[in-house]
Amino acid sequence: MNSKIIFGTDGWRGAIAEDYTFENVRRCTQGFSDYLLKEGFKGKWIVVGYDKRFLSEFFARTVCEVLVGNGMKAYLTDGATPTPVISYAVVDKKASGAVNITASHNPPVDNGFKVRDSNGGAIPPDDLKMIESLIPDTDLNVKQLAYDECIKNGDVVVFDASVNYITHLADLIDLEPIKKAGLTVMVDAMWGNGAEWFTRLLSGGKTKIIEIHNTRNPIFPEMKRPEPIPPNINVGLKATTDNNADILLITDGDADRVGIGDENGVFINQLQVYALLAYYLLEIRKQRGTIVKTLSTTSMLEKLGKLYDVPVIETGVGFKYVAPKMVETDAMIGGEESGGYAFRGNVPERDGILAGLFMLDFMVKTGKKPSELLAELFSKIGAHYYDRVDTAFSGDKSARQKAILDAKPETIGGIKVTGLNTTDGYKFELEDGGWLLIRFSGTEAIMRVYCETTQQDKVQSILQDGLRIAGLA
Repeated sequence: MNSKIIFGTDGWRGAIAEDYTFENVRRCTQGFSDYLLKEGFKGKWIVVGYDKRFLSEFFARTVCEVLVGNGMKAYLTDGATPTPVISYAVVDKKASGAVNITASHNPPVDNGFKVRDSNGGAIPPDDLKMIESLIPDTDLNVKQLAYDECIKNGDVVVFDASVNYITHLADLIDLEPIKKAGLTVMVDAMWGNGAEWFTRLLSGGKTKIIEIHNTRNPIFPEMKRPEPIPPNINVGLKATTDNNADILLITDGDADRVGIGDENGVFINQLQVYALLAYYLLEIRKQRGTIVKTLSTTSMLEKLGKLYDVPVIETGVGFKYVAPKMVETDAMIGGEESGGYAFRGNVPERDGILAGLFMLDFMVKTGKKPSELLAELFSKIGAHYYDRVDTAFSGDKSARQKAILDAKPETIGGIKVTGLNTTDGYKFELEDGGWLLIRFSGTEAIMRVYCETTQQDKVQSILQDGLRIAGLA
């Protein structure tokens, strides 16, 4: 019997050749197929896409074989394709869901299996649990049809998802002013699916696009993993100043997340980026609507909500919580701490390409550089500071959870604790409006300790107290 496959915050991930094998991909696809059949989707189309990791295109073919073996049909992308483009293709093709072979920002040894619903968004937690329960213990009874037969019969259709996505972008943003602006834009594609996208979208005018790390290399040189945070982005930050660029746009491995570096080669953290994007939509584009945020992201959003009189809804961590809430509330924007942001009018999926374009439009509309935009935001709602420490752990998880609950600190980093939120992890609310969150990763044996505060000199002391409370210091 094989090990049980567990879906984390965004699907299943594992180490290639250790637990992420063709056999286990077949098992996973059989469970998803059984779920689709229970939902009445026999004979329906499913979009299948993949990233640039080792063997991803062959794992994707295996997914198609099992889907067709179970009575579905598959649209297979004709190459490595950004996650938001795959998600939009679900809606564009009127498909019933998607499977995306990607481990996103994980280390190079990993690959993953993401599933999406008919909206192109993350599948809700209860349905993910159902899919898990339907995954067979072995692949002995997996139904499968050979890939060549699938193609011959027309049950698998290979297609280019980019064309209609680019047409769709025209409904969301006017690219011409950005092309004409004469900006120098540095792009770090992190060896992933975001390569050549900004060049393709913004060429033909005065704006200059310079890309690095824009070829396929599954070992991700010059970074630990394709996650758009330091130190992975240090090469890109240096290239920004070396080329006198106005901004650095960083897309992660599957291009559903974005990171930003300013014109001085300084990283603008993902909480600040979320607040900037919300501020852009509210102030520049005059949009109004619900803001959906995970509890691990910035309290600046609550301040913006009060300033512009829009509701702010907090969810658990992961787009499996954010996406359904965005659909339910017709939210203006949704996002999380890891640098993933989704927008009304698009699919309820993180979109690093659109988020990057919105940041460029913000600069063009205001005539300001990223550091100036951040200063303007802080002038409205006050400065906020953030950091995070990820630490591998072993041993009994439940014992660690009990120790955190039993800690009951009166102060953290010298700031009074005013509450504890246990919706998803352990979020200690602080008197200055900041917070400390201790949370177990949903995809790796890692404990994350995060904090946000209005007092820059308190960040490290808050994190150190958090590590002690978590039993990691």
